[in-house]
Amino acid sequence: MERFDYLVLGGGSGGVASARRAAFHGARVGIIEAGRFGGTCVNVGCVPKKIMWNAAALAEALDDAPGYGFDVGDWKLDFARLREGRDRYVRYLNEIYERNLDTEGVERISGRGRFVDAHTLDVGGRRLSADHVLIATGGTPRLPDLPGAERGVTSDGFFDLEALPEHVAIVGGGYIGAELSGVLRRLGADVTVLLHHGEPIRGFDATLRTELLQHMRDSGVEVRLWRETRHVDGSPPSLFVETMDGDRIGPFDCIVWAIGRAPRTADIGLENTRVLLDEDGHVVVDDLQSTAAPGIHAVGDVTGRLQLTPVAIAAGRRLADRLFGGQPEARIDYEDVPTVVFSHPPIGTVGLSEEAARARYGDHAVKTYERRFTNLYHALTAKKPKTTVKLVVAGPEERVVGIHVIGLAADELIQGFAVAVRMGARKSDLDRTIAIHPTAAEELVTLR
Repeated sequence: MERFDYLVLGGGSGGVASARRAAFHGARVGIIEAGRFGGTCVNVGCVPKKIMWNAAALAEALDDAPGYGFDVGDWKLDFARLREGRDRYVRYLNEIYERNLDTEGVERISGRGRFVDAHTLDVGGRRLSADHVLIATGGTPRLPDLPGAERGVTSDGFFDLEALPEHVAIVGGGYIGAELSGVLRRLGADVTVLLHHGEPIRGFDATLRTELLQHMRDSGVEVRLWRETRHVDGSPPSLFVETMDGDRIGPFDCIVWAIGRAPRTADIGLENTRVLLDEDGHVVVDDLQSTAAPGIHAVGDVTGRLQLTPVAIAAGRRLADRLFGGQPEARIDYEDVPTVVFSHPPIGTVGLSEEAARARYGDHAVKTYERRFTNLYHALTAKKPKTTVKLVVAGPEERVVGIHVIGLAADELIQGFAVAVRMGARKSDLDRTIAIHPTAAEELVTLR
């Protein structure tokens, strides 16, 4: 049996970050991965999604260009060329991940790992043991349990599309539904979004939910609310969705399921350990990323806690610092984590929604400041979409507990403001900050 100090099950962002940090501290580390290194984010998530978002933003700019005096004619997308460039870049990142692991002395072990006991894993007949094991297996897109579901694709399958579909149905309105609907619409597809509830991006501030719905509809996305899918029939390009209330919607040449993700905890031998799972199958961990089984830890999407790549990376690094770096109190703080939805336009948010702030501090202690305006970029464009910024403050000092933005550059400006929230900024601190003009960000330091 081969002995390691640290075994990492899963080669995604969180697993790789933890493995590399442990090796930096001098541990002998092995990382087990059956597929491509980089996990969801690099291969079928953040990176290829942002490339597609960039392409969609360029398409939007081409539509806006005549307002600035450019005669661009009727532009045409070469989808095959876009896809080839995107996939080539992903392969480049795969190589970088592998090279970095090799350089830092982490042993890459190809195959599927399965627990034999709490400290032993089997990888294709190869037995490996370690005092500490990290579960970083991530998640996978959910498919609904209904007739004809296999006729659609998940977000993973979206990246396998060989051509831009003409008519697309997207079922779901979370991150993925909001993002893919915008990308496909801006690239030229007719898009219908089916939500089984009344708003997209549930869990976000109500202002963002309302504004995003309006932006989607203004862009030509057909959003049907309170439509729960019953079954799918037909075949491309004549796929039809039947809803619980009897609507038959279509035809579509592609249906994308965007109904959430399931943790990858099946078939890795957890029944041979004392690791506990919650009702959705996520690995239960404490604030130190430790499971109920001594020596077994978990980070990232498999835990169900803030399923964001930077969160998984930070949690993985802090864990390695604690286990091997002599930092017994190292842990990630899950409060005030900034996040972005790459919708069109993008959303940037950090801290508490207005609803969450009122629940925590009480209605009497919470105040909001909000502004809706047209970005100067749209001074000469035919369309005039609005940007909305919102501050949520609490207490007599008006401590900033939430910042929410939807509009051009929201994805970039929220990072800096997240620092202010983390440092406990008050609205008066923002007020004393000199604005940069003309920008969208200045609106957050000039609110009255």
